[in-house]
Amino acid sequence: MIAEFEDYLAKIEDVEHQARVREVLNWVQTSFPQLEQRYAWNQPMFTDHGTFIIGFSVAKPHMAFAPEGVVMTQFADQIAAAHYNPGKKFGRIKWTQPVDYDLLHQMIAFNIADKADCETFWRK
Repeated sequence: MIAEFEDYLAKIEDVEHQARVREVLNWVQTSFPQLEQRYAWNQPMFTDHGTFIIGFSVAKPHMAFAPEGVVMTQFADQIAAAHYNPGKKFGRIKWTQPVDYDLLHQMIAFNIADKADCETFWRK
């Protein structure tokens, strides 16, 4: 893992939360080895050919995933079924909830395919 991710993880006070975020970040990198790691806006994120794919952040009650609004809309039913708390551009997984890796995989794969020809960091 890149040093910036390690610095970010080290700042997570709760060791169980820290381990969970590390597990998710490692899972993304293992599942999608073509993605590049980037640390920006105080969050670890993954990019593909210079375009944003997904980012993660933490708060006291949850870990958030941010794949952009288009993806949140596309997977709204699955996010609701997982009982994640959705926002317009990100979702929240309570620390007490399991991580739905199948759903994360679907969202990341969708974003990679949907942004294959994207030449900007964010969608326009």
